[in-house]
Amino acid sequence: MSTTTAPARTSGGLARLFGAREMPVIVSLIVLVLVTWMLNPRFLTAQGVKDLFLNATIAMLLAAGQSLIISSEGVDLSIGSILGCSAFFTGVLFATTEGLPIAVVFLAGTLLGALLGAINGALVTKAKVPAMVITLGTMYVFRGALNWWAGSTQYFAGDRPKAFGDLGVATLLGFPVLTLLAVVVIVLVSLYQRFARSGRDLYAIGSDRAAAAVYGIPVGKRVFAAFVANGALVGLGGVLYASRFNSVGATTGTGMELDIVAACVVGGVAMTGGVGTAYGAAIGALLLNTITSALTAVGVDKFWQRAVVGILIILAILVDRVSTIRRQEALRKKGGAVS
Repeated sequence: MSTTTAPARTSGGLARLFGAREMPVIVSLIVLVLVTWMLNPRFLTAQGVKDLFLNATIAMLLAAGQSLIISSEGVDLSIGSILGCSAFFTGVLFATTEGLPIAVVFLAGTLLGALLGAINGALVTKAKVPAMVITLGTMYVFRGALNWWAGSTQYFAGDRPKAFGDLGVATLLGFPVLTLLAVVVIVLVSLYQRFARSGRDLYAIGSDRAAAAVYGIPVGKRVFAAFVANGALVGLGGVLYASRFNSVGATTGTGMELDIVAACVVGGVAMTGGVGTAYGAAIGALLLNTITSALTAVGVDKFWQRAVVGILIILAILVDRVSTIRRQEALRKKGGAVS
């Protein structure tokens, strides 16, 4: 019996692997890297690969958090402002508290992000207003608060401990430490989505909120928790930003929200909810950052870089729509055959 079932299991596993929503993104990423390398061999030097990962690290982390919100049929447009608050808070802590352990700063920045995420979650669940509307408002509120708090103050690389700044360039086995940290977090979020009851509940909420409530899923509690978790990941991203870049101030993180939403869409996270993974969103972020780096490496103008990213987003939405229609038709045919 084992000789007949083993090949079937293997073929079934391969079918699921190559049929995964994330597979086209992975293939596109590999093809893009190889083509760019053939056009410009310097693209895959050790330093080039390191820069590629470092440039994408924060976006990958934020996309993983955003996938939690989008999978429940929401979106958080305030993440750029939350990241700015966390990054500036990191600068404040180092500038005002001498000898503060780096681990404490990481924890403080993450908690600040979680607090701001909790504000979003409370407003969304209590007011019962679409998340896009609420977070559009809090995006401006948080940014305004940061402008008042920071003013014209900026914290530079010299204002932080050398050990903290070194994290932005440190490597382990050739890979940036910040990227490895982000990958660990993304894996944990992906496992949570796959195996935790509350993680699977987010998909049910995104697929049909009313049905999820009838089934007994605590919709408000789950959505609130997703916003808190997303805020914590954005807060962590703010600390990483402060380590990676030379300065933080009132404008830090401005405009990042749409790039992160785009990364989620490209990575197979459906804006209609119920579908997508954290690792898919992270791969989408890596692909978008790689596109920018690749086009720069081959000398393409910045205007066309943005145009290419826009075209890719449109294609991703169209592919997602076509695949959704096909799945619905397949389910209808299956239901008709059963009846």
